[in-house]
Amino acid sequence: MHRFANPARFLRLADAILPWCAGATLILLVAGLYLGLFVAPADYQQGESVRIMYVHVPAAWMAMFVYGCLALASAVALIWRHPLADLAAQAASPIGACFTFIALVTGSLWGKPMWGTWWVWDARLTSELILLFLYLGFIALQAAIDDPRRADKAGAILALVGVVNVPIIYFSVYWWNTLHQGSSVSMTRAPSMAQTMLWGMLLMALCFWMYSIAMALKRLRAIILEREAHAEWVRQLPEVSK
Repeated sequence: MHRFANPARFLRLADAILPWCAGATLILLVAGLYLGLFVAPADYQQGESVRIMYVHVPAAWMAMFVYGCLALASAVALIWRHPLADLAAQAASPIGACFTFIALVTGSLWGKPMWGTWWVWDARLTSELILLFLYLGFIALQAAIDDPRRADKAGAILALVGVVNVPIIYFSVYWWNTLHQGSSVSMTRAPSMAQTMLWGMLLMALCFWMYSIAMALKRLRAIILEREAHAEWVRQLPEVSK
């Protein structure tokens, strides 16, 4: 990991990876939406409303995954003082917040025809809303502190405290009696859905994953250039020297 502590070396790696992730995002998006909207059958209980799940479920997965990455980067920054770890957490936070917001909105759109209401204070929904507040709190805390080092440390502590909410979100449907249905996809048992439905959901999950990597690299690149604006190697970059 410390090989990429040098910002210039990391930017070269990011510039090489970014186009591939962007291209994969577009291809997976088209394939996933095609399978989910046109090929996969309607659910025998949910009807056509199940098609919201091809966005909702992958977005909910990514909301938790990105926060886990944010917390891991914060831990690396606090323990090993990796110079890019704090910046990686800062780059990931708006991405995770967007996925959490998408999961909440699409969940409400699905809940209205299924439950008869846009929102209930269900354990899964409430813990997901708390996740959104954690993301927004992380972003606001870093923006409120002028000193970048103090802002990074404060954000890292908040991220590590809030990571306890991630397993609560996942296990909430097992720990409490909730309206939210359990997982249809599990590592320990066969999926309880048609193969085309499963493939549509997995392709959308991969699409969101590629998108997250691309956006995180792009944001991290911008943050590095902003913080290292005084460095000679930054002034020599083609896009900066023009």
